Amino acid sequence: MRLTPKELEGLLVHQAGFLAQKRLARGLLLNHPEAVALIACQVQELARDGLGLCEVMDKGGQMIGRNQVLEGVPDLLHEMTVEATFTDGTKLVSASPLEN
Repeated sequence: MRLTPKELEGLLVHQAGFLAQKRLARGLLLNHPEAVALIACQVQELARDGLGLCEVMDKGGQMIGRNQVLEGVPDLLHEMTVEATFTDGTKLVSASPLEN
């Protein structure tokens, strides 16, 4: 199988996101890269499922809470952007996780 660099990056994000999801399910607190990967992976999946941009942005900001990440992570994770493929094309999704 031959993959482009962009496709390889997408697979890496999904792999890291699913690993973070497993760790969170086991009760572990996420570090910064894990939190970013989890949100990015889920945002891409929500877009692929057919949700609209506004709905994906809302859900992306509510995906994890401050009590699910290690100390210091909320200070590092103010806003993030994820490129996601929607039914009507690729769009940049902005999310503000851990704001609440």
